[in-house]
Amino acid sequence: MRKKAAAKQRKKSVRPEKRVDETSHLTGKRRGATLRAEVWYSGGVVVKYNLAYINPRICGVDHGRVLGYDNSHGSHHRHFMGKIEKIEFAGYEMLVDRFEAEVHALWRSEDEQES
Repeated sequence: MRKKAAAKQRKKSVRPEKRVDETSHLTGKRRGATLRAEVWYSGGVVVKYNLAYINPRICGVDHGRVLGYDNSHGSHHRHFMGKIEKIEFAGYEMLVDRFEAEVHALWRSEDEQES
């Protein structure tokens, strides 16, 4: 009986912990759009993530996800306007920097199209 309880306890301790669960609803020119970040850790290591810029006014597929990065289904990949491509993963912090730079570039492009 104790062995089963100990095994159950070990399984619980290796379960990834969701430490980031943020949704930002954008306003102004981007009203209706959302930035989303979800990150799971095991110890101090990121083991699962989902970053997304969602704007249904711009993207009518993939639930409005204009740009996103995640590692679900066993691979690191990028979503862009309904298309998915595998990416090289050099670390979570570098990926966040890439995501933020791409989102800002998209916003500049959106702003230029409105002018």
